[in-house]
Amino acid sequence: MGHILRADIIMGILSGLLAACTGERPTNLGVRDGRLTACPPSPNCVLSQSGDERHRIAPLSFTGEPEAAFARLKQLLSRRADATIIEERPGYLRAELRTTLFTDDAEFLLDRERSSIQVRSASRLGYSDLGKNRRRMEEIREAFRVMPTPAF
Repeated sequence: MGHILRADIIMGILSGLLAACTGERPTNLGVRDGRLTACPPSPNCVLSQSGDERHRIAPLSFTGEPEAAFARLKQLLSRRADATIIEERPGYLRAELRTTLFTDDAEFLLDRERSSIQVRSASRLGYSDLGKNRRRMEEIREAFRVMPTPAF
């Protein structure tokens, strides 16, 4: 009986630690004046609309119909085991991207005029992500590039 109780306590502690690593959903994300939220000073964020080189990443480029490209991105994110779409509005997607211990927040904004999708991805917690947000956005870029556009 004592062993079972200790196992329950240990599992409770581990669950609490894992929950603490995911952090709370940010309340400051979204689109303001056609722009995604700026990155914080820490290096654990990338943003295609960033004015500084440390955080800048290229947007996703596409040819053809903007809505079809955005539907392709949504389909791609829906197929990723590490992604959950949290918010969807016309031309805007917000997703949670998980690693073993952490949750990152990603945003995608359709930029019809530039035939691109602006991107932002940031860690909820910590200072450095060892480049994980940048690598993941590049993985998404490559998958988006080769994925066929869904038929409407």
